[in-house]
Amino acid sequence: MKLTILGGGGFRTPFIWQALLRDQGQPRLDELALYDIDQSRMDTMLNIMRVEAEGFDDAPRVQTYTELEPALEGADFIFAAIREAGLQARCCDEHVALNLGVLGQETTGPGGLAYAIRTVPVMLHMARITKRICPQAYFLNFTNPAGIITEILQGVLGDRVLGICDTPSGLGRRIAELLGQENQDIQMDYVGLNHLGWMRRVLVDGHDLLPDLLSDERKLSKLEEAKVFDPDWLRSMGMVPNEYLFYYYFNRDAVSRILESGMTRGDFLLKTQTRFYEQAAQAGEDADRIWRNALQERGASYMAEALGGVQGAPTSNRKEEFDPAHLGYAGVALGVMNAISRRENRIMILNVRNRGTIAGLPDDVVVEVPTLVDGNGVHPLNVGEQPTMDQIGLMQQVRQAERHAAKAGIEGSENEALLAFALHPLVQSVPIARKLLSGYRKAIPEMDAVLTRGADVI
Repeated sequence: MKLTILGGGGFRTPFIWQALLRDQGQPRLDELALYDIDQSRMDTMLNIMRVEAEGFDDAPRVQTYTELEPALEGADFIFAAIREAGLQARCCDEHVALNLGVLGQETTGPGGLAYAIRTVPVMLHMARITKRICPQAYFLNFTNPAGIITEILQGVLGDRVLGICDTPSGLGRRIAELLGQENQDIQMDYVGLNHLGWMRRVLVDGHDLLPDLLSDERKLSKLEEAKVFDPDWLRSMGMVPNEYLFYYYFNRDAVSRILESGMTRGDFLLKTQTRFYEQAAQAGEDADRIWRNALQERGASYMAEALGGVQGAPTSNRKEEFDPAHLGYAGVALGVMNAISRRENRIMILNVRNRGTIAGLPDDVVVEVPTLVDGNGVHPLNVGEQPTMDQIGLMQQVRQAERHAAKAGIEGSENEALLAFALHPLVQSVPIARKLLSGYRKAIPEMDAVLTRGADVI
């Protein structure tokens, strides 16, 4: 069985490798292909992976590729995690918006729309080649903004595409731990879009334990989301929002904190990731230690502005996790791959086609909901009680803006890009939208190219 990772020189590749090494089920992956446009980054990952593989006699074969077609040949599964135009463009996504007094963030608001517009043509190109080279493969998308990109991929490859995000499963795991429950014993009632969802119930033996957590001051104070939103707001809602909803419920606070911090998340990652790759390239086997140190530094500053700190100087002691049972995105993705290939039944929160799951959203919209994964693929589950009107309204407004962004990327339409920015609930201003569009085109050549030539830019 072969897995191809698109963006194989990326920082999180060792997470996938760790999970693969420890997996002893059958059938088992025996071939791993890494594809990236930067061979030096893949070489750095290979050095780390060699160290991680020590003591494992049956590690999968690994091959690197800088050309896409040979990397895809014979693939049974594809993981896609690319960053079009790199971290420099991410910094522009953030700063162009912040300079206009609106949220600058990678996936939420105008920054996410700008990221999508330039990424859509690249992912469409990859999807078309996949359809020609290995149409039987399952395509697991990590590339942000995950909802938009997954939906675009599905237009080419259908239901063999699904989106992966570890935020909902991580939330469920943390709640289970606080309640003294095993993660595999809980059922999560979660509904929304990617980075826009709500944990409404946590069921054990049919009993909802979430009210017990919300009423327990001591336990609730330990939940990271209580530090992001404050406990009283969670009790008012009677549920726990995805942490990215901080940018909606506390929008002015978020923008103010980021502006005051002097360093955006993109700035921080550009600085630290550049340093990591420079050091690791010269470190040989010591690259593994450098990677682990960089991982902790990166994890500690995740959403620092939402937790009262700033990038590079967080107040939280949050760390990236090494537990092979739940290695973030890798753990979710490997769970999906194993369930399909081994014909096991697993329920996971994934980004899949709506197909009537959430009333009020089109069937082909990608939603983030509990999903049954088995040998026949992925099947979104009935959510039971439908979301509230405010939740549906927010999802509809955000998704419509995202669809305009996707169309802008496909058609090279400046008007669709303007509609995307103007209609997004975190912008809601035509004059600001026009300035955003102009600013992004000037700051990011790749975006200007897309809006000049559309998907044919690739």
